[in-house]
Amino acid sequence: MLKIRLARVGKKNDPRFRVVLTEHTRASKHGYSNVLGFYNPMTKEFKIKDLEKVKKYVGHGAQLSPRVEKLMSVNNISI
Repeated sequence: MLKIRLARVGKKNDPRFRVVLTEHTRASKHGYSNVLGFYNPMTKEFKIKDLEKVKKYVGHGAQLSPRVEKLMSVNNISI
């Protein structure tokens, strides 16, 4: 099963996250299929690069992680 979740990519004490599509059994830092967006918790910036891709993956059975789902609802992004 595919999941859309966050993968940490920032430095120590400077967290940044990518919104990625990955297999649910695999650790998100050890490989992912696509980078769909990013989230910077320091500035509260959240951006999905291609919303149509996210809609396509969700339509084909991919699930959103609880954190990504919450970030999308807070930023008024609906699928």
